[in-house]
Parts: sequence; C-alpha cells; structure tokens
Amino acid sequence: MTNSTSAGPTHDGIRMFYGYIPSLPATVVFTVLFFISTTIHLGQAVRYRMWYLLLTAVTAGNFEVTGWAARTYSHFYPGKLMPYLIQTVSTINAPTPLVAAYFIILAEIIRRLGPCYSRLRPKMYAIVFLTADLVSLTVQGVGGALAAIAAGNHKDPEKGGRIMLGGIIFQMVAITVYMVLATEFVYRYLKDKPFQRPYNDPPTGNYFMDKNMKAMLLGCVFSSLAIYVRSVYRTIELIDGWQGRIITTQIYFNTMDGAMILLAMYCLNFLHPGRLLGPFTSLKKVDSIDDDLLKKKGYA
Repeated sequence: MTNSTSAGPTHDGIRMFYGYIPSLPATVVFTVLFFISTTIHLGQAVRYRMWYLLLTAVTAGNFEVTGWAARTYSHFYPGKLMPYLIQTVSTINAPTPLVAAYFIILAEIIRRLGPCYSRLRPKMYAIVFLTADLVSLTVQGVGGALAAIAAGNHKDPEKGGRIMLGGIIFQMVAITVYMVLATEFVYRYLKDKPFQRPYNDPPTGNYFMDKNMKAMLLGCVFSSLAIYVRSVYRTIELIDGWQGRIITTQIYFNTMDGAMILLAMYCLNFLHPGRLLGPFTSLKKVDSIDDDLLKKKGYA
C-alpha cells in the first residue's frame, strides 16, 4: 500500500494498522510539545492550587504524551499491535478530560458574573456536562480498544470504529450545547437580560467583565473551537471507514487531531484560570457584594 505521507516502505503489517509509517520527526515533536505543556499544567495546578486541573488538563496531556510516544515507537515497529493499540486509545480519549476543564471554568465564570444570566445553574454544568464527558470517554475508549484489537487479529475493526464514532458524536453534541449556552450567557450578561427565576444564586463577589474575564472567555472560545474541529475530523474519519483514505493519510491526523489539541492545551497554559481569575469562589461567600449590584441584578 502506498501513501504520500509514509516515511518508508510499506508491508502487510503496516496496511493492517496505520496505512503508513508514522513520521519520526512529527511524532517526536508532538511528544515533546505535549510533554512540555503537560509539565507546565502540573506546575500551574500546584501553584494556583487548582487540583481539578490534575484530573483534566494534566490527564489529557498524559494521554497525548503516551499516544504520541507510542506512535514514535511504531515508526520503528509499525507492524506491532501494542503501540498501535496504545496510541489509538490514548489519542481518542485525550481531549475529553480537557473539555471537562472548560466546563468547570465556564461554571466559575457564571458564578462570578451572575447565575441569573445562565439557563442552567452553575452546579448543573458540572452535573450535566461532566457526566456527558465521562460517558463519552468510556464509549470512545471501549470502541478504540475493540477496533485496534480486531485489526491486530486480522478481523474487521469497523464495529469498534462505529462505537468510537458514537462516543465522538455524543461529545460533539455536548460541546455544541455547551457553546450555545455559553454564548447565550455572555449575550444576556452584556445586554443585562437575566432570567426571572426565584432560585437564582447571587454572584460570588464584585466581579465584572474586566480584561482578565474577557481573556478567559476568549481562551474558552478558542480552545472549544479547536477541540470541535478535531471532533468533526474524527467523525468524518470514522464515517469514511477504518481503511478509508482519511484515516490512512498521516497529515490529516497530525494537523486535524494532534495540532488542534496541542493548540487547546497551550491556550489553557497561556490563558490560565489561576492567573486570570484567581482562586475559585464559593456561593456562600456573598457578604462582600455591593448591595446596589445585587439589587440591579434582581437578587435583593
């Protein structure tokens, strides 16, 4: 089998797995860059005491480092099943914990600016979207493992591929709803059009749409779009088939999967909630809020 992105000769073992030999320079560069970003995230999580980032951004980075390291190994042994299985499961699951970080960050922004402008209460973002994220992670992981094992046993991997596809589509739907709700929240805040509901919690502190808040929202938008592009690519890839042209063309994977998640990872490094937002707040800490602000927003 011939592929313009292959780094060397092909044989039956390669055709059974990638459809190409993973490029050594590309795999090494991605492995190193993901390792750097993950190490920075670890340091930032400790510095700002944002422990949830250990389970989200750091976990996502570890998945990516593992996956790209396995692809590096596959450059030398492209016919071996285990590194192929590892990279399949790792890279398909990696974005899911990162998405969870942005769900948590959005909930914090809503808590600060005013839950009255949100269709969902802040804690519901954690309940609804993190649950969806967990379901997506499980489905994609199971599907990826089944597909890779089937390929290694000379069987049709399409069943596992369809399971992966279901998990990715489910994640796309969740991200879409998240982006719609976030957009509606920002619009209602800027236009001062709160929902009139008796159970709205007051905002936590005297927070406004300052430059740091705007930068954090910009980071959320940029990273969400990058992850969304990756999800669209993965969806098209799996619809095209496990042996289709898209999945067996290396440049597509490098740019539409690896590069997109790399951009999202570094975006969170540079536009970090610890630096831009400071310590996360509690809904119990409302005594410092200006009474006029509470009255204006309908809380008092």
